[in-house]
Amino acid sequence: MSRFPIKSFAAALMLAGLTLPASAGTPFSVMLDWFVNPDHGPIIVAKQRGYFKEAGLDVEIIAPADPSDPPKMAAAGEVDLGVSYQPQLYLQHKEGLPVVRVGSLIDSPLYCIMVDADGPVKSLADLKGGRVGFSVPGIEEALMHRMLRTNGVEPDEVEQVNVNFALTSALAAGKVDAVGGAFRNFELHQMAMVGRKGKCFFPEEHGVPVYEELIYETAADRTDFSAIKTFLKVTARAAEEIAKDPEGTWEEFKGYAAELDDQLNHDAWFDTYPKFSVKPMALDKARYEAFGAYLNEIGMIEATPPLDGITHDLSGE
Repeated sequence: MSRFPIKSFAAALMLAGLTLPASAGTPFSVMLDWFVNPDHGPIIVAKQRGYFKEAGLDVEIIAPADPSDPPKMAAAGEVDLGVSYQPQLYLQHKEGLPVVRVGSLIDSPLYCIMVDADGPVKSLADLKGGRVGFSVPGIEEALMHRMLRTNGVEPDEVEQVNVNFALTSALAAGKVDAVGGAFRNFELHQMAMVGRKGKCFFPEEHGVPVYEELIYETAADRTDFSAIKTFLKVTARAAEEIAKDPEGTWEEFKGYAAELDDQLNHDAWFDTYPKFSVKPMALDKARYEAFGAYLNEIGMIEATPPLDGITHDLSGE
């Protein structure tokens, strides 16, 4: 028998040279909008550096089987957060999906209309009578239509061609004169990889109000936001550190999965990191109201929804 009383199981383990297993933390799930890519930098870097674990969260990062899944899963409470798009939020509300925006991942647009820089299209006005490829009908077409009209072109003066997700190949092959739905941090690099130079026209410079590209959504009936606030604080920390050391954090990001370590992701990383939200809980109310009014004006929604119906402002809590 020991001369000294063992007062706890933990002390007994220590005497035996063993340790208690570390606490796994509070389970927390986030479903991405698509497979892991540089757009998700703060989430991945925070995971790689162990910041979620430090903050008491056991974060599960889920890639969706279908890009439409994250809002549905968040609405049903199947995941804590779903990554989605600000423009889609208004349509989700219109369709009765009970989700609210609680934070931002990328706080400015990535969408663009892309053309071959060496081709005949020097301005959007040059697309009159041309062919424009697109991937997803709905919001993408709405953005493109406003951009065309801002440059004196009616949408019916342009032949719109669904090229699925083959935007770069369709443009490089000359099947279309431009593509809408390109992401300025990816498709421009894809063009370079096939020996062509792309040129992007940005929605915020052609009549479309500025919006957040990627946002976090959760169930509208959620009442406890403590874990979400912790998650957002951690990703804010990661975003700040990425901005200070983009090269070093790229090394950690690409180490998350072997398929991330390629030239396209490398090049996209350095275009993307300046757009990561370092204040993800901040809510620009005027921006959200302006974009809602825009969608109402172009007939995508019947009325501009009240902010408290589509967002939950965590910035003051």
